[in-house]
Amino acid sequence: QVQLVESGGGLVQAGGSLRLSCAASGGSFSFAMGWFRQAPGKERDFVAAINWSGGDTAYVDSVKGRFTISRDNAKNAVYLQMNSLKPEDTAIYYCAAQYSSRWRHGTKVDYWGQGTQVTVSS
Repeated sequence: QVQLVESGGGLVQAGGSLRLSCAASGGSFSFAMGWFRQAPGKERDFVAAINWSGGDTAYVDSVKGRFTISRDNAKNAVYLQMNSLKPEDTAIYYCAAQYSSRWRHGTKVDYWGQGTQVTVSS
C-alpha cells in the first residue's frame, strides 16, 4: 500500500515563500504526481501536476509563474515551491498520485496524502 506524507506547510506573510514536500513509500514511485488544495468551505481543487519523468508539468492559472512542481525519483519525493504567496492561497494542500505516466485530469486519483496546512496572512 502506497503512502504519501506531506510536510512543509505553515504560516507565512503575503509575498513570502514555502516549499511543500511529499514523500512516497510502500511501493513503486511510477506515478504521475499532483498537488491539490482545499480552502475552508470549498471543494478540493487541482493546483499542479508533473509526469513520471518530470519533463512535463501543468498548473492552474492562478498559480502560474508563482508555484513550481518538481520531483526526485531517486528519493520518491515530489515538491511544490510556492513563491509570492497570497492570502487566497490559504488552504490544506494535498499530494496525489495517479497510476499513469502523465497526469490525466478527471481520472481517479489512486492515492492521497493526509494534507498540510498553508496559511498566508495579509
